This record gives sequence, C-alpha cells and structure tokens, in this order.
Amino acid sequence: MQAARFAVRRSVAGLRAGGCGSCSGAMLRRVPIKQEPIRIGSTAPDFKAQTSKGPISFHEFIGNDWVVFFSHPADYTPVCTTELGAFAKLQPEFEKRGAKLIGLSANGLRDHEGWIKDIEEVSSEGAKVGYPIIADEDRKVSWLYGMLDEESVKNIDSNPIPVSLRSVFIIDPNKKVRIIITYPPAVGRNTAEVLRALEALQLADKAGVATPVNWTPGGDVIVPVPVSDADAEAKFGSVRKVKPYLRYNN
Repeated sequence: MQAARFAVRRSVAGLRAGGCGSCSGAMLRRVPIKQEPIRIGSTAPDFKAQTSKGPISFHEFIGNDWVVFFSHPADYTPVCTTELGAFAKLQPEFEKRGAKLIGLSANGLRDHEGWIKDIEEVSSEGAKVGYPIIADEDRKVSWLYGMLDEESVKNIDSNPIPVSLRSVFIIDPNKKVRIIITYPPAVGRNTAEVLRALEALQLADKAGVATPVNWTPGGDVIVPVPVSDADAEAKFGSVRKVKPYLRYNN
C-alpha cells in the first residue's frame, strides 16, 4: 500500500463533524490523503455514527471505560452471525471487567434490526444483543480504522463497495488503542480469546507484570526484565527464577 492512503472524500473531516451518510455515488469519489496508521498506543480516532442503539460520538461512548470495538464484513452472513451471537453471550463478562462492546457492519440500520433478530434466534443461546452495532454503509469508519484489506484498496475502481475485515480494537479509558487483532473474512474470531486478552492487559496495567504464553486468569505471571531480583521479591514475594531474564510469580 502506498504511503498515501485512500479515503472517502470528506470522510475524515465529515465523519468527525457530522456522522455517516448512506452508500451512494460519493462512495466512488476518493482522493489520496496522508493519514497515520493506527498503532498500539495511538489515540483511537473519534467519529460520529448511527448505531442500532442510536447515534453516538465515539469518544463520548468510551467515556471512562474500556471498549472492545469489532468489525464485520456484512449483515446476514454466516460467520458474522455466529460471532455477534458469541459476543452477546459474553457481554456480561466484559461488563464485569469494565468494558463496553460495540460492533460495526457495513449495512444500514434497517438491515441491522432484522439481522439482530436472526442472531438472537440462532446463535446467542438466549442472550440479547445488548451492545450497539455501527451502520457503516459508506465505509467511513472502516477507512478511518484501516479495516479494509489490500485488494479492496488496490482495486477500488472495480470494487466500489469494499468489505470490512474482522478487526478488533481494545481501547482503554484514556482512549488509547492497546490491542489490535485482524482476521480475514473467512476466519471467525475466538471471543474467549478477546476476553482473555483484555484480562491479561488489565492485569499487566494493575500489577506491573507480563503474561506468558497461554496464560489464563489465575496462572503464573512473569516479572518484567527491568525489575531487579530484590525489587521483585519485595513487590511480589515468592519469585521462581528459571533464567536471569525469566522469573515467574503467582
């Protein structure tokens, strides 16, 4: 991808000022703009959008909470239906950890309303879809957050309505992007892993530790390398030293 990224004309300025319109001929009128990619540590871009729960300003939606923001290619598609149902089932667990859920799909509100009924019927095991789903018909938010694949960007003239990828952004109460996960459309996400990643991140922030491979809540954690042995024992008590650079605590 060239350094200059493509975006819908008026997308960034219009998105931040006035929300999303409908998918139309304006979708085809794109100009290259220079825009820094979103990285871990970036401030999550703000935007206004219509959702299944009403209009939002994203930074106001975040407030002082954690947010798990996830995108989907389209309504009434099989993988997306299973994913949104799984997020609905786990929503209480995310809320226990101070995290809000918000989804995005490249369809309008009317489609969202009907699709949510399907999700609740076939894949949420009785759970309601209690989180908002952004109606990103014109792909403004997808452009803003880099939720489009290389082919969609390179072949924009032949593919005027690109499909959003399966992206996840975990954003902290300071509105900083802390985790980015992206899957292609054919591969469904593991919602339990998204929850685990949130828990690992929150523990790292709170306790000043790192989590090893395959960590699950209650498992051993790693003492960061810059912490001396003496400071580690004073802070954590018992420390199991495998190598000078690999020390565990539970």
